Amino acid sequence: MAILNSVVDRVTDRIIKRSEQSRGLYLSRMQEALKHTGRHGLGCTNLAHGLASAPAGDKIMLRQERPPNLGIVTAYNDMLSAHSPYARYPDLIKESARAKGAVAQVAGATPAMCDGVTQGEPGMELSLFSRDLIAMSTAVALSHNVFDGALYLGICDKIVPGLLIGALRFGHLPAVFVPSGPMGTGISNSEKAKVRQRYAEGKASRDELLESELSAYHSEGTCTFYGTANSNQMLMEIMGLHVPGAAFVPPQGNLRDALTDRAVSQLLAMTKTGGNYKPLSDVIDERAVVNGMIGLMATGGSTNHTIHLVAMARAAGIQIDWNDFSDLSDVVPLIAKVYPNGQADINQFHAAGGVGSVIRELLGAGLLHESVETVTGTGLGDYAQEPFMSDEVLTWRESPAAGDNDDILSTVDAPFRHEGGIKLLAGNLGRAVTKVSAVDPANWLIEAECRIFDSQEDAQASFKAGELDHDVVVVVRFQGPKANGMPELHKLMPMLGVLQDRGHRVALVTDGRLSGASGKVPTAIHMTPECMVGGGLSLLRDGDIVRVDCETGEVNALVDDEVWKNRTQELTPSEAAGFGFGRELFSAFRNNVGDAEQGACSFDAEA
Repeated sequence: MAILNSVVDRVTDRIIKRSEQSRGLYLSRMQEALKHTGRHGLGCTNLAHGLASAPAGDKIMLRQERPPNLGIVTAYNDMLSAHSPYARYPDLIKESARAKGAVAQVAGATPAMCDGVTQGEPGMELSLFSRDLIAMSTAVALSHNVFDGALYLGICDKIVPGLLIGALRFGHLPAVFVPSGPMGTGISNSEKAKVRQRYAEGKASRDELLESELSAYHSEGTCTFYGTANSNQMLMEIMGLHVPGAAFVPPQGNLRDALTDRAVSQLLAMTKTGGNYKPLSDVIDERAVVNGMIGLMATGGSTNHTIHLVAMARAAGIQIDWNDFSDLSDVVPLIAKVYPNGQADINQFHAAGGVGSVIRELLGAGLLHESVETVTGTGLGDYAQEPFMSDEVLTWRESPAAGDNDDILSTVDAPFRHEGGIKLLAGNLGRAVTKVSAVDPANWLIEAECRIFDSQEDAQASFKAGELDHDVVVVVRFQGPKANGMPELHKLMPMLGVLQDRGHRVALVTDGRLSGASGKVPTAIHMTPECMVGGGLSLLRDGDIVRVDCETGEVNALVDDEVWKNRTQELTPSEAAGFGFGRELFSAFRNNVGDAEQGACSFDAEA
């Protein structure tokens, strides 16, 4: 076993110390919950309600003392490609459980919305808050207290974080996360991006753009770029919550079904009657969270997880912040090139070795905690393998060495970048994160006049009017969680890419979000404190010189200190948000939400 990197060790140790009180409280609560778990503690009337609709054979087993009952929490709907495959999973899981002398029931369902559908639309303002709603839906699903363990079926952006937050509040139960896999490869992501830029310039028709998009998003499964959805799957794997190698196996086929069947076996083994009781609260500890952060850095994962992973950790009583991400980024190299960090899609990444090869390389370099709890029970080394079918039997072999396909996966000794894909920025405008893995280092430093907008639509209108055709720092404010739910501003990227391609120095500064698909333009995103509560963006004025330096980690308005100190805060957006398309139903979330660095939680999971 390689010696653990000293910075990884130090960051882990300070997280453990910082979290001592909250983690201790969480674990004690899980121990207390365990005393009151199980259908046999219910009154007869309560239990009868829970058994009423069960098939006769399942009902017989559920009346007995020993057979485990597995809850299925599903994010299935048939409109969204990533979640459509889950339609058949409950029946597969139930048959698998019966064959092993157990029962499985669908405990409940959670919402699953797609940021790809709602980008730039009013519904996008519900997106971030849907994570907390999913967590609450998960809690409702498990509230009946008749389950010995749970399988969580979810893939996309807010769904997996929400499922895990909810699951951790029932952390006394064993848990396995079950992915469904990516869609087949369509047109290249770079080709898709070019058509989007041409459309932004008025050089491509709507029909041409739609044809391009339909060629990219064309069948069941997750989108094939390395955005938040696929970053979720990498996280669940490197944190030990998947069956090893399950993340990016296609939705259809014997291998996917065999992995789902194995998920049932692993969960049964972890129940109290399975002989190796292992609750979720034991699997997700400080070391697992650090492993997740390192995985994001090494693969250039989604910036959204500088919010979501913070919230997930808090649900387990673990306190992390952006300084932890930044310090780990200094020593964790970028060893994967997956679009938008490179030209490969997620299927090509998986074929080159995928998560297993990344884990194998990082373990060999002492950059991951190996002796952690996982659903396999034998540490993270199991996840440096890939699954395959041999004579219709599921088995594993060692993942390919990372350098075998050095266009997609490289080594720690010869990385694509010597630092991780995400960096912390700080200055008089506040604290923000930036994804540098897809940005040419020649564009890491921007110093230019700013143009301030209160919506991405206003910025787009200004671009179409030719008002941004110069070096510019585009500032889009009042996009934080309290202002309007912190929507992603992905529709800005084509126009900013056009400006950059014209030879201009361009950057984006915002208290809003971008997705894991954030592209080649440097950005300072998730700015906190947000404008709505008096952050630095509330003091900025049109024409101020703003400096964004991704090398030194600075984001500053170059304004005289005395002038800056005497400015009046602008705290009212030009456009009212929060009504229509159901947004008014989420006012309690906006009123109670915390800042981005604290996970933008609308409830206190530590309370």
